[in-house]
Amino acid sequence: MFPLYDENPTRITPYFTYGLIGINIVVFLHEVSLAEPQLEQFFQLYAVVPQQLSASFQGVVVGQPVPEWATLFTSQFLHGGWWHLISNMVFLWVFGNNIEDRLGHVKYLIFYLACGVFAALCQWFIGMDSAIPSLGASGAISGVLGAYLISFPHARVVTLLFFGFFATTIRLPAMILIGFFFIQNIISGLASLQAAANMSVETGGVAYWAHIGGFVAGLVLAPLLGLFSQEQ
Repeated sequence: MFPLYDENPTRITPYFTYGLIGINIVVFLHEVSLAEPQLEQFFQLYAVVPQQLSASFQGVVVGQPVPEWATLFTSQFLHGGWWHLISNMVFLWVFGNNIEDRLGHVKYLIFYLACGVFAALCQWFIGMDSAIPSLGASGAISGVLGAYLISFPHARVVTLLFFGFFATTIRLPAMILIGFFFIQNIISGLASLQAAANMSVETGGVAYWAHIGGFVAGLVLAPLLGLFSQEQ
C-alpha cells in the first residue's frame, strides 16, 4: 500500500520537500557504495549513538570529528536499507508538500529538522547507554504527518494497492495511511538496519518512541509556527 497523492491543492512549489528527498537519496547512494566496515564507521560517525551523546552531555570528549549534537541532524538523512528509504520518501513526497505550503519554505525546513531532533532525543532518552546507532528520517516525517493530520483531518489520499500481481487505486482516509506509515517503519527500519550494517538491533519499543516523539513535536510545533495562520 503506497500513497500516490492527496487531493489538497497547493499554492507554492514545495522546493524544500523536493530538496530533502534529493539529499536523502544522494546520502543513501553513498551508503550503498561503502563496504560493510566503512558503512558501520559511517553510521558511528553520523548517526546518533546514545552512549556517546550521553557522554557529550556530561562534558566528556568522545573523540569524534563530528560533534555529537550535530548527529541529531545528520542522522535524519541516513537509512538502513532500500525499503526504509523508499517508504520514508514516498510519505514525505505525498504529505510534505501541503505542510510546506501552509508553513512556507523556511518555517517548514525549521519545523522538519526540529521534529527530527525531538524524535532522536526521545529515542536517546529511552536507551541512553545504548551503543547502537540511531538513524532515519522517520521521526521528522512523523512530525509532518502529525501536522497534516490536524491540518487536513478529513483528507483522503489516492493510494496504490497491490493484490498479488494486480494493482488498483483507492481513496483512503489519510489517518489510515499515517497509521500504516508507523507500522511499516517500525518493522522495516529495524530489519533493514540489521541487514545493512550487520548490527544487533535493540527491541523494546525504541523506534516506537522515536515515531511518537516526532509526531507529538509535529502536533505542537506546527501551530506555533503558523500552520493555521491565514497569512503565509
